[in-house]
Amino acid sequence: MKKKAARFLQHASKHKNKNKRIMKEEKLNTEEQENVQIEDEAIAEESENTNEQAAQEEEVKVTDPLAEAEEQIAKLKDQLLRTIAEFENYKKRTLKEKTELILNGGEKTITAILPVLDDFERALADTNTDDPTAIKEGMDLIFKKFIKTLEGLGVHKIETADKDFDVDYHEAIAMVPGMGDDKKGKVIDCVQTGYMLNDKVIRHAKVAVGQ
Repeated sequence: MKKKAARFLQHASKHKNKNKRIMKEEKLNTEEQENVQIEDEAIAEESENTNEQAAQEEEVKVTDPLAEAEEQIAKLKDQLLRTIAEFENYKKRTLKEKTELILNGGEKTITAILPVLDDFERALADTNTDDPTAIKEGMDLIFKKFIKTLEGLGVHKIETADKDFDVDYHEAIAMVPGMGDDKKGKVIDCVQTGYMLNDKVIRHAKVAVGQ
């Protein structure tokens, strides 16, 4: 009888402990659920606040034409300043390139003419001959070399022999009457040779024209 009572008490104690454990677990689960619910509510509230703030900002942006106009003006001002700066840089770069081109062009011309100058110096220093023919031939060679050098630089002689008078290339300094109808308006004589640099007249030919 005592053994049965002891087993009953032992069984009852185990059952009671089990119930306590179950109740404790249920309490923990309930607290966890409540915490999760609180967190969800906090997230939902924060999201709602964020959406409301975004909506308010969007509303202000849409309904504030002055702010939009000021923003547009600021952008246009920035673009204008950038364009002006780029144009100034372009002007400086172009001016520098033009200056270098002029200087380099002059250097190229002088460098090309120097060999002709050397020939003149050698001819003047040659005192071993008194032969007029040899001197003339030497001068002719130097002259032809000089003409060839000028042609290499783009300088060409304006032709005048048997040409019609043309104000674009010729400058009439005299009219020669009595030359016949076939010479009327024609270049009779060239007093000073004219030259062109590429396609540009740099000196008109001074000529006498038949009248």
